[in-house]
Amino acid sequence: MPIDFYTWNTPNGRKISVALEEMELPYAVHPIDIGKGEQFGEAFLRISPNNRIPAIVDSDGPDGKPISVFESGAILLYLGEKTGRFLPRDLRARVPVLEWLMWQMGGFGPMPGQVHHFLGVKDPQDQRYGLERYSNETRRLYGVMDRRLAGHEFMAGELSVADFAILGWAWRHERHRVDLADFPNVKRWYETLMARPAVRRGFEVPLS
Repeated sequence: MPIDFYTWNTPNGRKISVALEEMELPYAVHPIDIGKGEQFGEAFLRISPNNRIPAIVDSDGPDGKPISVFESGAILLYLGEKTGRFLPRDLRARVPVLEWLMWQMGGFGPMPGQVHHFLGVKDPQDQRYGLERYSNETRRLYGVMDRRLAGHEFMAGELSVADFAILGWAWRHERHRVDLADFPNVKRWYETLMARPAVRRGFEVPLS
């Protein structure tokens, strides 16, 4: 049975489509139009109590019983555990995957997300402070990533769910007003990932 994937064409949605393709898992996309408020519907609320996409329902969950999972980071960890791929079993190797996944969830997502918000604010007086603050923090986070990638091919050493999580947001670097030429190690990492056939499929599959 395919995994039911409830999503929209956003960075968080693309994290999961990439992971599903890389893990070679069958899935069925169920678009949740966040522009129309469909994420607040009762049926979706039962799957995602925070009214946020993405969420999944896996009919073939633990012990062969269905399970629903919400929050993109939790979904990535679940899929890694389910398949045994892109999430090391060894604790020492797993720790950097968890670190960089949490880094994305706590920073490299919320901060550029605020850039997206303030770019849409029409009043320059209202826009100025927020856009400057969050643009500076977003560039700082790109710098953190660039330094990490100076000594590692991927964020946790080997390709992992952390890379899929971060890629979903790096995909929007132009919208962040970030030129990857300013961060050459990020640029190398980004181009390497985007050249992977499964990653390309993950970005090409319609989510809306």
